[in-house]
Amino acid sequence: MTVFAVPEPAAPSGGHTYGRRLARALGLDRVEMPGTWPRPAVRDLAGLDLLLTALPDGSAVLLDGLVACSAPEVVVPHSARLRVVVLVHLPLADETGPGPAEAADLEARERAVLRAAAAVVATGGAAARDLESRHGLPRVDTAPPGVDPAPETVPGDGTRLLCAASPTPRKGHDVLFDALDRVRDLPWTCACPGLADDGGDPWQARVREAARALDGRVALPGPLTGADLDAAYAAADLLVLPTRAETYGMVVTEALARAVPVLASGVGGVPEALGRDPGGDRPGLLVPPDDPGALADALRRWLTDPPLREALRRSARRRRPALAGWEETARSVGAVLDREETP
Repeated sequence: MTVFAVPEPAAPSGGHTYGRRLARALGLDRVEMPGTWPRPAVRDLAGLDLLLTALPDGSAVLLDGLVACSAPEVVVPHSARLRVVVLVHLPLADETGPGPAEAADLEARERAVLRAAAAVVATGGAAARDLESRHGLPRVDTAPPGVDPAPETVPGDGTRLLCAASPTPRKGHDVLFDALDRVRDLPWTCACPGLADDGGDPWQARVREAARALDGRVALPGPLTGADLDAAYAAADLLVLPTRAETYGMVVTEALARAVPVLASGVGGVPEALGRDPGGDRPGLLVPPDDPGALADALRRWLTDPPLREALRRSARRRRPALAGWEETARSVGAVLDREETP
């Protein structure tokens, strides 16, 4: 059985969902490694070394990039005797938070690991091309996330907004709340699963204050999973994803699976996830990242233009049948592992 090392989850996220679904579909031995940030100082590097040391020579091992890419001192020596496959959800330097010096160090560490790996898998075509260019890799395989079928959401009057995103600066909640402040003359409400009404780091405290300044129209229910998250999608007219960087954007396809249109930053893999319907139309709107003015303008269009809303809903309904399931994701990763397990 192939070992799959993943980071220990701190809160629900697309990456953790991907890891669980992949392990289940392929029968992988999923091992959670302590440490939630890819900085070596807060990671259990000794535990990773012990895990890899215990594997027989020639074994294929699948490592989540958050486990592997900041630890070349551990992974690179083992890559000489193991067939190391690294699954990259997000390049380490793209996470908002590290200063320039730390970002450069993380970039160099990631490059050393990926160049030593037998294979690298990215979660989308844009992400694969970025990794090839960024690190000089000859080939990066792709395995986009799947999505489960879901009931179509009953459209409302367009005022119910949803931003389902983890509580990190990269996701752009501050941009969203700035944009919502610019359209407070219009009727809307916004639910933000992921952000909680208390706790968290200083950044979360600042964005909570921005949310509270919006006259109680923003709900911060904290992390939601299962039926609670399904209910949040069922109560939404529009998914808003103001992300600053994204290799794919699983919430985009989760919304489209319910025929909910999307307003998102046109970065990374988001246009790929959004896709087009059979007629060539996009089931949503794309705006530049980190631009609250552009996001506010797009929100105003959505909120004041019923024909636009209907056109985007129609496109989302047409896009639904073409969304790939998790079995396709598993086949893509399984093909890479089979290739690397062949002597």
